[in-house]
Amino acid sequence: MSLLLSSTLRPLYTAEQVGELDRRTIASGIDGFALMQRAASSAWHSFRARWPQARAVSVLCGGGNNGGDGHVFAALAAQSGLKVQRITLKPIAELKDDARKAAELATAAGVGDEPWHTDLVLSGEVIVDALLGTGLNGDVAGRFRDAIQALNAAAKPVLAIDIPSGLAADTGAVLGVAVQAACTVTFIGDKIGLHTGEAPAYIGEIDFRPLGVKSQAYFDIPPTAWRLNESLLTEAFKPRMRTAHKGDMGHVLVLGGAPGFGGAALLASQAAARLGAGKVSLATAPEHVVASLVRCPEVMAHGVRGVAELGELPEQSDVVVVGPGLGQGAWGQAMLQSALDTDKPLVIDADGLNLLASDWADTRRDNWVLTPHPGEAARLLGISPTEVQADRPAAARALQQQRGGTVILKGAGTLIAGPRGLLVCPYGNPGMASGGMGDVLSGMLGALIAQRRENEESAWLATLVHALAADAGAAKHGERGLLASDLASYAGSLINP
Repeated sequence: MSLLLSSTLRPLYTAEQVGELDRRTIASGIDGFALMQRAASSAWHSFRARWPQARAVSVLCGGGNNGGDGHVFAALAAQSGLKVQRITLKPIAELKDDARKAAELATAAGVGDEPWHTDLVLSGEVIVDALLGTGLNGDVAGRFRDAIQALNAAAKPVLAIDIPSGLAADTGAVLGVAVQAACTVTFIGDKIGLHTGEAPAYIGEIDFRPLGVKSQAYFDIPPTAWRLNESLLTEAFKPRMRTAHKGDMGHVLVLGGAPGFGGAALLASQAAARLGAGKVSLATAPEHVVASLVRCPEVMAHGVRGVAELGELPEQSDVVVVGPGLGQGAWGQAMLQSALDTDKPLVIDADGLNLLASDWADTRRDNWVLTPHPGEAARLLGISPTEVQADRPAAARALQQQRGGTVILKGAGTLIAGPRGLLVCPYGNPGMASGGMGDVLSGMLGALIAQRRENEESAWLATLVHALAADAGAAKHGERGLLASDLASYAGSLINP
């Protein structure tokens, strides 16, 4: 069975899709205001679970249904004995429909109404953001921008209702300015924009509440993406057969390490060995062979001055990893061409991608995995890194459609785009902002493909193991100073049941 069908993968939706789910739920007989009350009640329980000692709260309410959630939240807080500061950015008299009912409910509960002004002091111990919701299209402006800036400057913990105001629900981009939340409680369908782009710096902890929406409402709305979960590893990595031998575990060939750039290829090779490949060969510049033998003698290092010295290595391997330390000179170009000349599955990273963008601009292949960071993705797509980051899901899909195979768009909220869809990895940490991390990912990926896993599922699993290994390393030693070479030892404990 495909891992895509695993119950451990959470479906992710766009704002438009969640809006449709909301409409269907109301059409099925659940009153819209009752659904709003469910949302506010869920937010209240999330608030109480995280800040049980809080006795005062400031609730900022916008003009739509998200603001309505905030008004009902304020009523619940007041009924529970908290001191509530309700701040409105749209006069209650101008509210409509369910938002108006919600505001009147809070007023009936004895909650005051304080219109937003620039000198306002946020008096609550915790702040609740119910300003803008998921319908925001353009940059935040005017009093909403001022309110968000004041909220962030208050330096108090924030609970965001449905999404931090100012964050784009479909891309994770910040629309001018966004609320920095300690926790985001989101409803009905989890949003892809909460898991990639700039979102990890704004969402805090995510608390997903489906609000009792029946599964029938989702049947013909395919998720826009899926969220990886660490429990997937238990399903994917079963104990090996007692009769297994190294020939069963595949042969990885790493092509990389041009003169003076040997470290990246050594990292990739060692990672492939640590992820269980039966054999790992490294074809690298001759001056790097001794370092490879010292670092990891299990890797069969070959010094090659040119393609002629590769011999039968490409054909003897089960997968070729090309790019780490490759360089963009004649040596690197020749090595990449030798990889492209085979029919073997390929993993292409680093300078392999840069060469593809320039010298093999029209090359498309179904049995490769490309692993660009945003800068490399931008070169492959012919756009800027800023444009890639503005809509990472669209960039990942576009690159997969243009180049075929599977694409891993690295960065916070790494995306994996393949023939069967888009997946998001919510793990990893800022300690991974150091050299060699991508080389380790390439080696891990090569090892999983060599062990007879499909390219696409190998990409999901390698990304997951890579990120969780980094989290384990950071938890033990801290994020600053985390080295790419640290990840291999932590990865071993993740893939052995």
